[in-house]
Amino acid sequence: MTPAASTGMEGFRAFVRAEGERLYRDLPWRRTRDPYIVWLSEVMLQQTQVVRVEARMPEWLDRFPSVEALAAASTADVLAAWQGMGYNRRALALQAAAREIVERHGGAFPHDTRSLVALPGIGPATAQGIRAFAFDLPGVYLETNVRTVFLHHFFPDVPAVPDRELVPLVRAACPCAPTGAAARVEAEEDEALPYAAPIDEHDTPRAWYYALLDYGAQLKKEIPNPSRRSAGYTKQSRFEGSRRQKRAQIVRILLGAGERGEGALTSTAVHAALDEAERAAGRPPVELGFVEGILEDLEREGFCARLDAAEGDEACWAIR
Repeated sequence: MTPAASTGMEGFRAFVRAEGERLYRDLPWRRTRDPYIVWLSEVMLQQTQVVRVEARMPEWLDRFPSVEALAAASTADVLAAWQGMGYNRRALALQAAAREIVERHGGAFPHDTRSLVALPGIGPATAQGIRAFAFDLPGVYLETNVRTVFLHHFFPDVPAVPDRELVPLVRAACPCAPTGAAARVEAEEDEALPYAAPIDEHDTPRAWYYALLDYGAQLKKEIPNPSRRSAGYTKQSRFEGSRRQKRAQIVRILLGAGERGEGALTSTAVHAALDEAERAAGRPPVELGFVEGILEDLEREGFCARLDAAEGDEACWAIR
């Protein structure tokens, strides 16, 4: 029987807080309340291992030390810095959001949910992570480790649990914000909803969600991952040999051409470079039309630009 089943919500909260203290991970982004760094950590940790983020975040902050620096950087520089950190579209969304923060919010991060989720690439979980860890404000922060804990304690052995069953529990378990922080948030619907009464002055949304994250990460090492029993769980498709992998390789090919001063590449040159990489990896050759289709997709999504060519000449492509 789990602590939640035997002692109710207060027993569950006490248990998780104790486990959080025992398992606490002193990660670099936890030593600050800077919303820019908190936001970066939330995005970088999506499907990327903690150790890799620890290694790569200092490089990123050296190149883009502030939201203003990220907003002012070139797309090519941002994509180059992001390589090896997962989906390239996340880097584009980071920069797009940085530009909106600078242009619409004067460089200051908003701390209400509605304004945060209106920014490119920021969904409900990322918004609540920023609110909790940068501003110590309550909310429903439902990410994979948090989901793991609530599935394990409240829905043991129950398959296909939808998030709508978890949300009321996550909200009820989160402690209230300190009075001063809560008073800063005007017209925020979350503030009208009930949250748990803090046990002491150290029982804040920031500390509570760190405890859930660390306890959830430990649970995944000890038992079959409970988050797989979420109704929304989907197994990541194979990357190597996929269209996603070839998209990423094409972005790297275009970035490499820019870094070497070669400028734009023709579709044929991109195809040749990709085909060489695929053959070297023991995969079958790719068709030119397939490469052109990916280049057109990347253009629509804002990764690269098709440069004007004389009539009859082949299209050329470069990172924006």
